[in-house]
Amino acid sequence: MSKTIKVALAGAGAFGIKHLDGIKNIDGVEVVSLISRDLDKTREVAAKYGIDHVTTDLADSLALKEVDAVILCTPTQMHASQTLACLKAGKHVQVEIPLCDVLTDGEEVVQVAAKSGLVAMCGHTRRFNPSHQYVHKKITAGEFNIQQMDVQTYFFRRTNMNALGQARSWTDHLLWHHAAHTVDLFAYQCGSLIVKANAIQGPIHPTLGIAMDMSIQLKAANGAICTLSLSFNNDGPLGTFFRYIGDSATYIARYDDLFNGKEEKIDVSQVDVSMNGIELQDREFFAAIKEGREPNSSVASVLPCYQVLHGLELQLKE
Repeated sequence: MSKTIKVALAGAGAFGIKHLDGIKNIDGVEVVSLISRDLDKTREVAAKYGIDHVTTDLADSLALKEVDAVILCTPTQMHASQTLACLKAGKHVQVEIPLCDVLTDGEEVVQVAAKSGLVAMCGHTRRFNPSHQYVHKKITAGEFNIQQMDVQTYFFRRTNMNALGQARSWTDHLLWHHAAHTVDLFAYQCGSLIVKANAIQGPIHPTLGIAMDMSIQLKAANGAICTLSLSFNNDGPLGTFFRYIGDSATYIARYDDLFNGKEEKIDVSQVDVSMNGIELQDREFFAAIKEGREPNSSVASVLPCYQVLHGLELQLKE
């Protein structure tokens, strides 16, 4: 594919805007349609980014012949069904994490994607952050092996707000959304399937109906272990912080930035063409479309993560 890739983006909230900012830096790609629930807010965002077509219904955008691909930045509960709708409409699709919040839905997406011949990718951004790419290159070069990962995913969300401080129309989830980043990254970096997983959770919030605190333990087939702490109650630095403890070094990854165990910053500016993990994720999506290949973070490659999450959900229900 040598022509410009025409894209529809669904979800004009905090994360959708991150994608729009990243795509501005990518040649041969144009966002031609924007979909979101609030028409006035959607028009406002569309005007800022020069997007002509605005709608509140994904089906309107899927009906546009010019649309080649769709990026879904919509509520978790819609991800699987909307991904299927895109594939059935003949569109390449990148769905933000998580792929699903019910395992059978994710399995259906993988099956339909395989038959479609289209690029179907899930936004497991940690695979693309320069910080984690740096560690991955060390591992693949045989210079570093993970013994343990210690991960903290901390937010302050006692009310249902998004990253921009705006009210959410849906409820976020520590297990199916935030834990998915670490469960996938741990297996990906180890190059080894997760063979043991345990989880405990704190009290269920009386109005949000979700656990606000969670602890997860993982073990990979190669012997590496991971401890993940998650909270929506943390009134302090927000985000996810990864400590890689290995046989030759310790690394601390904070999104796109990387430090050694002594908190000395490591230059990762030459790891890839950008320092923006979301942009790099989008670059991989569009490159896979143009090259007719399976992308890193394809729906098939991330399915084992959701199988682990499913098992953890069953544990928590017990």
